[in-house]
Amino acid sequence: MTAFDDGKDEGALRTIGEVSEALGIRPHVLRYWEAQFPLLKPLKRSGGRRYYRPADVTLVETIDRLVNREGYTLKGAESVLRAAAKSPMDRRKDDRRAGERRVDADPDAVPGVRLTVSEGPDMAEIIAGLKSVRAKLAAALEA
Repeated sequence: MTAFDDGKDEGALRTIGEVSEALGIRPHVLRYWEAQFPLLKPLKRSGGRRYYRPADVTLVETIDRLVNREGYTLKGAESVLRAAAKSPMDRRKDDRRAGERRVDADPDAVPGVRLTVSEGPDMAEIIAGLKSVRAKLAAALEA
């Protein structure tokens, strides 16, 4: 997290000007990012003044890193942030889905036939058997 040289406590609220100066991001960009990233919601007090909490400052730093240093689009950066903010239950579901992969880069694959398998210790053997069956079926179709 950015160290502020304003004498305030580390957990203190910061104005948009203070955040802008500390991070080198113009205030109009910070306001634009608020509109583009629903996760970025600084406190707004009377007169519409924005006050950034430490978590908001960290989020702005992350957005700045993703967009300006890693080259993400705003939409791509939002996707990364949403994925990071998912609940543990959602992450477990995604992990289960990530264990599945499509096997369709096989050069002798039958057109229109795709095979989806889950990763596991004996998968190479199973995949080889399935490819053998697929080859036999393809040969039978040609005969």
